[in-house]
Amino acid sequence: MRNVVEIDFPSEILLGLHLDAGQFAKLIKKETAIALFKDGKLSSGMAARWLGVPRVHFLIQAMQEGDATLLQDNEEDFSRETSLL
Repeated sequence: MRNVVEIDFPSEILLGLHLDAGQFAKLIKKETAIALFKDGKLSSGMAARWLGVPRVHFLIQAMQEGDATLLQDNEEDFSRETSLL
């Protein structure tokens, strides 16, 4: 099932960003996926599927462009990761 969201914005945004509507839509989609991942509202796998890229590519992009972190410096993440050893 495919869902479509319509967003109103002034044309000056496209001019200022030097993008066409399709490029702007891709930018919004990518930035939204990264932001939802960073907020813990979307898994990396789901974000990657949404963007149509491999999970590892999404994670690299989220870390490089969105300053996302894979692990928090806390006891819960430490326990989860060390339990896998």
